[in-house]
Amino acid sequence: MSYVALKPRDIPNLLTVLRILLVVPIVWLLLQERFGETLILFVIAGATDGIDGFLAKQFSWTSALGGILDPLADKVLLTSTILILGWQENLPYWLVVMVVLRDIMIVLLAIGYHYLVEPLKPEPIFISKINTLFQILLVLTVLFSNGAIPLPATITMVLIYCVGLTTLLSGFTYGWKWGRRALQRRGQTDAL
Repeated sequence: MSYVALKPRDIPNLLTVLRILLVVPIVWLLLQERFGETLILFVIAGATDGIDGFLAKQFSWTSALGGILDPLADKVLLTSTILILGWQENLPYWLVVMVVLRDIMIVLLAIGYHYLVEPLKPEPIFISKINTLFQILLVLTVLFSNGAIPLPATITMVLIYCVGLTTLLSGFTYGWKWGRRALQRRGQTDAL
């Protein structure tokens, strides 16, 4: 029987896998409207994201697998919670549709670019990071308001519009960036 020896550099990927695994109980608890318990697990998932990112950068424990798994874990966690919160009418439908359509558009653009233009490395843009931050804050606010202490509705509304705006900006920015790069590559191949 052979064993796989884990190394310290594997810790960020293990934390990312843990975050992906936490999605199941988070979704289950959220569907039962157990917001307090969902909040606790969501915070734990967020902590794993922060720790794995710190370790990867601090000790150069990065990997191609981690570059794929980390944003995937974030998307699965955030999209599933936003979908359920929208279904429960804790978030407006227009925002849920916008977030999901943006993610689908980015995935389709990335696949198309990767296979039709050149291999694409995952490179999150600044506005996308801001969008993710606002999504996290919005989910935390809704969970906290429903599971602990109700917060002023103004906070939730401001975050809803911040998520909406940054969702639009990041979607357009990805489309513009990859479209421009594809045209430049096409121009280079036509010149040959």
